[in-house]
Amino acid sequence: MPLLSAGRAVSGALPARRLRPADSAWPDAAAWDELNNDVGGSLLVPRALFDSCSMDPNDARCRVALEHSDNPYWIGDQPAGTEVSGWLDAWTPAPSAYAIRARNSADVARGVSFARAHNLRLVVKGGSHSYLGTSNAPDSLLIWTRAMRQVTLHDAFVGAGCDGTTVPVPAITAEAGAVWMDLYTAVTTQAGRYVQGGGCTTVGVAGLVQSGGFGSFSKGFGTAAAGLLEAEIVTADGRVRIVNECNDPELFWALKGGGGGTFGVVTRITLRTHDLPEFFGFAGGIITAATDAAFAELIERFVDFYRDKLLNQHWGEQVKLAPDNTLDISMVCQGLDDARAKEVWKPFFDSVRASAALTVTAPLRSGADVARDWWSVEGNPSMIRDTRPDAPAGRGWWQGDQAQVGAFIHGYDSLWLPAALLARDRSRRLAAALFAASRHQTVQLHFNKGLAGAPPEALAATRRTATHPVAIDAFALAIIADGESPAYPGLVRPAMDLAAAHENAKDIELAAAELHAIVPGAGSYVSESNYFNRSWQSAYWGPNYARLRAVKDRYDPDGLFVVHHGVGSEDWDADGFTRIE
Repeated sequence: MPLLSAGRAVSGALPARRLRPADSAWPDAAAWDELNNDVGGSLLVPRALFDSCSMDPNDARCRVALEHSDNPYWIGDQPAGTEVSGWLDAWTPAPSAYAIRARNSADVARGVSFARAHNLRLVVKGGSHSYLGTSNAPDSLLIWTRAMRQVTLHDAFVGAGCDGTTVPVPAITAEAGAVWMDLYTAVTTQAGRYVQGGGCTTVGVAGLVQSGGFGSFSKGFGTAAAGLLEAEIVTADGRVRIVNECNDPELFWALKGGGGGTFGVVTRITLRTHDLPEFFGFAGGIITAATDAAFAELIERFVDFYRDKLLNQHWGEQVKLAPDNTLDISMVCQGLDDARAKEVWKPFFDSVRASAALTVTAPLRSGADVARDWWSVEGNPSMIRDTRPDAPAGRGWWQGDQAQVGAFIHGYDSLWLPAALLARDRSRRLAAALFAASRHQTVQLHFNKGLAGAPPEALAATRRTATHPVAIDAFALAIIADGESPAYPGLVRPAMDLAAAHENAKDIELAAAELHAIVPGAGSYVSESNYFNRSWQSAYWGPNYARLRAVKDRYDPDGLFVVHHGVGSEDWDADGFTRIE
């Protein structure tokens, strides 16, 4: 029997609309009290981050919010916290009607069952890092997993039900509220190993894995999803399941890149760990061209340099090509010592310094250091430490990520660029398109988010995930995005210049169009993408979408879990409350 028929046969009639607090059938106070008792007193009413400021700027809660509003950990520790403060014409942060501060999978299961029984809109949040606002829904019940932060190292992990069929491997298990800094501290700083995760230390572990998950060193180790060995998940029927390649293999596959908050509430994941390279390294600097022609030639030179020297498992992260004719280099490497890292970049840096048409406006530098210290906060000038008295030891975030904290997005787009564009007979066209795009808006090339050049085992593991296959053949993910300072509701700030914001959004569209012209139908990364992408099914998952939809229909036939542009969301209206007939 097809998966769709199997799921719908069990479900029966489908709900036409989720309830809101104003509806007569909304659960009464006694029902909410019973739920609160069932979850050990963990039910709460979230408040907007700056609601107290809108009432009284001198209120103690307002002063605390203003003091910590630039701290991504503090934002994530608030039940209504979202690291992005909204998106122009798309979404605005708004607290759920109620939230369960889940302590374990049993609390999650009770919340899911309550939402299903009472026909409520349900959302899930752990790290609060969704650009698309997928954990944000007013009038909803929020399953908030932030308090579930335990991490456990394993010397030889074997998944449940896999005895005798899989080889034990080193691994780490993390609960759904953990962020990547928690894992990097435990795995690398303390244990001297490596786990493939996200580049931003405050991203939620479970959410990143479910979206695919690229990090600084993905060129060497593949995606975070490729390292998933097992997950605990509460599905729409309220059942707590342990899924891996031996148990529920289709659901397990869907969790490896099929999108967070879509198939259930992931409460725990186990990831493979790897031998830690001896060295992690970097290359950086800013180069400014005197004329447009000189900048176009610089882009051509860099494209050639990337193809010949950097398209391999060692180099990741990004460069930015800006309208003011600057090339901003911010790249990292793994597996190269200091001398080798410097040797790779010397010819390119020497050619830049020798050119009269180019000026070095930030020092050109490269090198490497001991990998085990990469995520150490103490004595690390690239890290900002979480100085709150109750903050766990070792928590910090990269200075380069500070501008993302609270940012309000004007526009955003991304597309994978196939490595075939780097061929000598096509690279000039690529360089020309990059230059043309940079006339409108800054173009970021995230080389670690395209896996061309990765070792065979990393590519093979990623092919076994739900991530769009074009990522495997791409040399980079191009991102064009911009916005402005935080614009949370209730935060006192100058009025937004909406005309300028819309003009900026239009420039982003124009820049993206220059690249789409050379890569028609390009895929896009679900976590970093255009909110308004009308072809999101094919853009995010390509040929994998039909299989993902079958998994969705089997495990969530009534559409209890709905997120913007998530698998099955085409059945619901924009806010996820009303089913589309």
